[in-house]
Amino acid sequence: MTATASGQAGPAAITAPLGVAVVGHSFMGKAHSNAWRNVNAFYGSPAVAQRIIVGRDPGRVAAAADRYGWAESATDWRRVLEREDVHIVDICTPGQLHAELAVAALDAGKHVLVEKPLANSVAEAELMAAAAERAAARGTMSMVGFNYRRVPALAQARAMIAGGRLGELRQLRIAYLQDWLADPAAPMTWRLRRETAGSGALGDLASHAVDQVYFLTGARVTGVSARLATFVPEREGPSGAESVTVDDAVWATLQLDSGAVVSLEASRCATGRKNALQIEAYGSLGSVRFDLERINELHYYDAGAPDALQGAARILVTEPAHPYLEAWWPPGHVLGWDHTFTSQAADFLAAIAGGRPPEPSFADGLAVQRVLAAIESSAARDGAAVELPLSGTRPSSGTEAAVEPH
Repeated sequence: MTATASGQAGPAAITAPLGVAVVGHSFMGKAHSNAWRNVNAFYGSPAVAQRIIVGRDPGRVAAAADRYGWAESATDWRRVLEREDVHIVDICTPGQLHAELAVAALDAGKHVLVEKPLANSVAEAELMAAAAERAAARGTMSMVGFNYRRVPALAQARAMIAGGRLGELRQLRIAYLQDWLADPAAPMTWRLRRETAGSGALGDLASHAVDQVYFLTGARVTGVSARLATFVPEREGPSGAESVTVDDAVWATLQLDSGAVVSLEASRCATGRKNALQIEAYGSLGSVRFDLERINELHYYDAGAPDALQGAARILVTEPAHPYLEAWWPPGHVLGWDHTFTSQAADFLAAIAGGRPPEPSFADGLAVQRVLAAIESSAARDGAAVELPLSGTRPSSGTEAAVEPH
């Protein structure tokens, strides 16, 4: 496949580096920059060139370009879309810019990666999914950045579930807990304003949890009952006290079309929890447990083992046979949170090179957005059940690196 000036894909092999532009240079911009800098060093991916990083403040974005290895910096993303040497646009901005930027980039023929959640609303996500479908017909790819699909332990858990190791999956417990807002004196940020973030812990953390439901189970959410809470209604901003217009925490019960039930919780006020994505999946033949704060470990319980040998086994997911590990270090040399973004970039590049749809797609991001909207709707009705229609494509539940259990 040839990387053309429009970013579209032709039938021949790639003969030139794919030029990348990242829009946003703070937390996610830094993580994604690190991934683009390292992806060719660890994976046999098509060559990339770090062309340009975009931000609002000329001085700050220039400093980021120098620090993170970008050839140039810019403040006008629209001009970047006109460049013939930019083939991939990686969007790491606050949510209110995702739809406008992604649709424009896809219509300009650029492959697009967007940080999660896909958008701030279902309506925006629908526009983005439609643009992605139009672009795919021209060979232009798009993907939403749910990076935890690239955690080797979670990819292994998905393979074990798909391979029948847990039997009939009956229930899941997923909690994503952080504490950076537990202190009432923590200052106001864009993440606490609905107009920029769309929602609070719901979009920031629960979106990852919902995507893991789809990724791990392959099932669809058919019903939701939920509650939201804002524990600190005002925080100090640059000009004084401001109202917090998003949630601090969410609790939800999700019904799946497979018959399984999910207990979901997310909070940014869980004192003592720094970045704890905890997942437990229980089936008729066994169970698995995972905690992001121990990212290289998966605990597996085999109910078929003899009584004398019953007990959860700790699997250190660092063997070459485990998902994604072939690209990294010898057994026991653990991986970290940042490696997931490099693997994510590699998967995106592999999809572009192979002419196949990347996962998770914008349609997958839209499916997550609909669940988040249902959670908000249920919470606004004091936890009343909200049904989700089963029309449309089943969200994807695999990645290229996922392997069957050995």
